[in-house]
Amino acid sequence: MTASRGLTLHLGPGFRLGHRDSCRGYAMSHANRAFLPAAGLDFLLPLYDPMVKLLGADRARKKLFDQASVQPHHRVLDVGCGTGTFAVAIKGWMPTVQVVGIDPDSKALARSRRKAQRADVSIRFDQGFANALPYSDGSFDRVFSSLMFHHIPHDAKLATMLEVRRVLKPGGSLHLVDFEQDGSRSHNPLARWLHSSERMQDNNPQQILNWMSEAGFLEPRIVDSDRPIFGRIAYFAAR
Repeated sequence: MTASRGLTLHLGPGFRLGHRDSCRGYAMSHANRAFLPAAGLDFLLPLYDPMVKLLGADRARKKLFDQASVQPHHRVLDVGCGTGTFAVAIKGWMPTVQVVGIDPDSKALARSRRKAQRADVSIRFDQGFANALPYSDGSFDRVFSSLMFHHIPHDAKLATMLEVRRVLKPGGSLHLVDFEQDGSRSHNPLARWLHSSERMQDNNPQQILNWMSEAGFLEPRIVDSDRPIFGRIAYFAAR
């Protein structure tokens, strides 16, 4: 694997800080599968949360949560939970909700667990991949995907949607926020830089809606869009 020399910062399972590989990004291995670690490079992981906050992801996540109409008795899944910021925030917004987070990055998960302990909230954090969720059918009322879907390889995106559909309860719903592909053509140099990843090339809203439909979701739709400083993002929902 040959790495390019340019730095990139991705926002997904949290933000990705570090060098971008010319093909797949800096990849770590879990069960013989590659993934992008939460900060691109392990030594940059402490920068992850401050950068997320600085660039406005907290606001985007709160907006996503509000769109989901989560109820106090619900069980929710945060796919690609990274360092657990969103999962911990959900418990703060609605303490009675059962929250589960999943991510392939063991170091990010360790940070997640410490964060939950400091906040004195009970959250289950599991290590695993979005396209092979280790949960029974119909386990969750809501599934969230926060600025991470563009990190999934093209050939795993439909499989991820199928897995999310499988673990949702009848009447449950998926709520997803991610970048729009057109950020690479933005006049904002930061947006162009952040959207330069090869994995962004098929991350256009219509394609995401198509994957939702192919996976069997009903009423896949774009709920809203926004343009924070890191480029245009779209909010999706499906049931």
